[in-house]
Amino acid sequence: MTVPAPAPDAPLTHTVLDDTPVGPLTLVAAGDALTGLYMTDQRHRPPQETFGAPADPDDPPFAAAATQLRAYFRGELTTFDLPLSLRGTPFQRRVWTALCAIPYGETRTYGQLAALLGTPGAARAVGLANGRNPVGIIVPCHRVVGADGSLTGYGGGLDRKQRLLTFERAKEGLFPAAERLFPEEEGLFPAQECG
Repeated sequence: MTVPAPAPDAPLTHTVLDDTPVGPLTLVAAGDALTGLYMTDQRHRPPQETFGAPADPDDPPFAAAATQLRAYFRGELTTFDLPLSLRGTPFQRRVWTALCAIPYGETRTYGQLAALLGTPGAARAVGLANGRNPVGIIVPCHRVVGADGSLTGYGGGLDRKQRLLTFERAKEGLFPAAERLFPEEEGLFPAQECG
């Protein structure tokens, strides 16, 4: 996924999802592309008046975002597929694109992300760009941790970051992708004993 810049003349609209496990989420769009997802009390949250006019939650892209967020919180969705158009510097958009490559249930350090971007000495700049991510959860900035694995900064608060990581790890731990559910090659259910 790449994170394109929005069209400069697209008017902003917004709606609020009140029924999420992390509290109300304000969704902001420019045309049919999502440009923001903001939690209450989020650091770097723009002023409410900049979100544009209220919109019908059934309008695109709000309906698709709500459906996918609900599926995510039920543990049924691990990757979002929504039109995004995010405002930020070219470096910030590169970081946000890299965030989308972090698999569900896993974490990366700021240093690993910087190295992935070809700027191994820029862990701090990656952290600053991560903190300015305008579409939390969907662009999974909560999956980035400190060099020692500790939780460091999260625009939505460290308690939410911990809850999201714990939730994703629990879902991942049910049936790890590397394991087979029916490992017949190990002889647990030999064909001659079935029938």
